[in-house]
Amino acid sequence: MANKDSGFVKLRGQAGLKSVDYYLVVPILSLTFIGLYVLQKVLSNGYAAYPGNFYRQVAATAAGAFAAILICLIDTHFLKLVGRGIYVVSVFLLLLVPIDGFSLASTWGADSWLNLPVIGNFQPSELAKIGLILVASDIFEAMADKKITILKGFGLMAAVYAVPLLLILTQPDFGTAMVIMFTFVCMLFVWGIKYRYFLLAFSSVVVIFIPFVWNFYLEPFQKERILSLVFEGSDPEAEYNLVQSKAAIASGGLSGNTTGIMTSVPVKESDFIYSAVSEHLGFIGTTAVIVLAFFFICRCLYVASKVPSKSSAYTLTGLAGYFAFHYIENMGMSVGLLPITGIPLPFISLGGTAMLINFMAFGIILNISMSRKT
Repeated sequence: MANKDSGFVKLRGQAGLKSVDYYLVVPILSLTFIGLYVLQKVLSNGYAAYPGNFYRQVAATAAGAFAAILICLIDTHFLKLVGRGIYVVSVFLLLLVPIDGFSLASTWGADSWLNLPVIGNFQPSELAKIGLILVASDIFEAMADKKITILKGFGLMAAVYAVPLLLILTQPDFGTAMVIMFTFVCMLFVWGIKYRYFLLAFSSVVVIFIPFVWNFYLEPFQKERILSLVFEGSDPEAEYNLVQSKAAIASGGLSGNTTGIMTSVPVKESDFIYSAVSEHLGFIGTTAVIVLAFFFICRCLYVASKVPSKSSAYTLTGLAGYFAFHYIENMGMSVGLLPITGIPLPFISLGGTAMLINFMAFGIILNISMSRKT
């Protein structure tokens, strides 16, 4: 692979760009176009901010694609430096969230956003997800190569995760915290933890952590969502969003709702965008989304098995876990299989921050895929 110096960072040559994995590119571009098509349909149906909100989504998509291309140009070895930079910036921004005087807690139930000049509303916890994966991958690699002891490695890991996780939980944003812990578990599993330790830790979480979270952390409305999922029909008010989501999904039929009468679903443009996909594209559209997402994640894991660097393999595993959690949780909650959270559907849901971060993560995946063996 040809490299050439460009100031502080090495850039790839044309030979590197020719090794772009189109098995990764095609699914993401397809999902993005599906998302923009469905969002245009949803937002044009009575949203007061239309078409401005749709244009902002298009702009965020273009900015994200540009960021992904820039990340692809960076030599893979410099991703460690990029990861540390992302981590530091995300922690700094998370520290600003509770003191900046701007809050959307009354709308979204959590104070997770900053109002930045030019950019507008920005959610630092989304950036923290990527930074943590990249930094943790380096520590896992150091432990695997025995450059540091396991005790020191997990001590560093605890220090790295503690600050952003604490700040995110105090917002409170339990959904994002779950994504972060899931990606960590994915990397931990690939690193080589023994099954008995894994099962012991999982049992401890079930026995100790879940009751603690239920009694001391979850808000009443969050408990209602979980109880309404377990005991269907027990709380019609808490189940309203889910009932409407299911109705919208059912109305889509095979190829989309042709009656022109659309079901009203709260947060249909974001949290429940999967119901909108079914409503406008039917069973064919939802199946396409599932197949494209599944193929993309499987391809990420395949590439992870072919890259020469352990750190890169851990990074790909973590990012695959990151996307998998988002897809499974968003689709699952839309059909009543999982509790309702504010987890968006990657590359489809409305949200500039999420779109930008998703493309940055995609750029990292593409960058690493260029260095695979086959």
